[in-house]
Amino acid sequence: MTKVLVITGDPVGPRMAGPAIRSWNMAEVLTRAGHETALMTTTLLEPVDAPFALHRVQPGEDAAFAALEAWADVIVFQGHAMAQFDALRTTDKVVVADIYDPMHLEMLEQGRELGPATWNLRVSTATAVLNEQLALADFFLCASERQRLFYLGQLAALGRVNPAVYEHDPHLSRLIAVAPFGLSATPPVHAADVVKGVRDGIATTDKLLIWGGGLYNWFDPLSLITAVSRLSQRRKDARLLFLGTRHPGVDEMGIVRESFDLARELGALDTSVFFNESWVPYDERQSWLLEADAGVSTHMSHIETTFAFRTRILDYLWAGLPMVVTDGDSFAELVAAGGLGVVVPAQDVDALESALERVLYDDAFVAEVRRNVQRVREQFVWERALAPLVDFVADPRRAADHAAGRVDRSAGGRRRKPYGAGHNVRMFWHYLRAEGPGRVLGRVAARLFPRSR
Repeated sequence: MTKVLVITGDPVGPRMAGPAIRSWNMAEVLTRAGHETALMTTTLLEPVDAPFALHRVQPGEDAAFAALEAWADVIVFQGHAMAQFDALRTTDKVVVADIYDPMHLEMLEQGRELGPATWNLRVSTATAVLNEQLALADFFLCASERQRLFYLGQLAALGRVNPAVYEHDPHLSRLIAVAPFGLSATPPVHAADVVKGVRDGIATTDKLLIWGGGLYNWFDPLSLITAVSRLSQRRKDARLLFLGTRHPGVDEMGIVRESFDLARELGALDTSVFFNESWVPYDERQSWLLEADAGVSTHMSHIETTFAFRTRILDYLWAGLPMVVTDGDSFAELVAAGGLGVVVPAQDVDALESALERVLYDDAFVAEVRRNVQRVREQFVWERALAPLVDFVADPRRAADHAAGRVDRSAGGRRRKPYGAGHNVRMFWHYLRAEGPGRVLGRVAARLFPRSR
């Protein structure tokens, strides 16, 4: 039995988003495999039943983290934990970095609206955080073969693809493995009516599209809203629901306001386009999904898309939903090859409108797609998706180059810790120089008094 500490930077509790859901399932699968497992969050921990220990350790609580580090044999983390805790950076325990989310590519889109100086700072910081992980961890998990090839290039640039690693592992499978986001092996259950016949404007007989996650700047909800508005002029029962707009651990992005404004401008808000502004509890989302007739995910065409893994697609598979997705990422390839729905070009509103009509109203097509979804979804159950992690933890070892002392532990660079009074002062002066006093005051007000709609 191995003692495993799993770390997430997302809130853990009834309302969890992707990173916390993934970490939770890692802890659950490892516990079922017979290991003693603990899940730690660096942000918010709410009361929730779990078959493993739960901890909340915030950045700066070094003694509390050091106790967990001393307890563990293997530490699995995602996000910024290595940048926040020196004990993780210097540990001699086996470290697994979960890099399923290419944060530096994500920041290219997320930081676009922040101005050049702040945008550059956010991207360079994310790159430095990731480079340190790639330099220091023993084993890496990514979400797709595309990501694996991408990260192998970055690992090679940092000197991690070297003779010590290659000698007994020429495919580098003990260095980096594909462990995609997964879904439950237990089919979803409709426990209560939550949308149809409940939400004003959505009847029990309406055809419902669901957007099964948050709204972020790298997505393209605007083309989708336009397409649904057009479709609803011909198909009076066509409806679109955005399941969540406020991520429990992420500040609201500009695209949220743009989406509301466009829906209102088109006369579609609360008639054919609806927003659920709260975050649906993790265990309740199945009822929402099962009332939908199809799932949708639309995004822009850029480098973030190429290496992204849209976790909401797994919920569509779980619920057996036909889907419409934008071309360009690995899931679009799966949808096209598996006959799981319709793939459309980025920002092509005409193609999107036609695709939405097909997955809602072409009964023969929908029946065929649902059969295909049932077949494909077995590939993504959590036990299968996380098998590389379970196999590694069954025989955990330091990376060969670490064990041989051949890694330059400064290769990833050294950064100031991203928390505390010193960090806050540096950020204050950065934003003052880059954006001016008005924007700084706006940031402070937004932090202290989150706006409600």
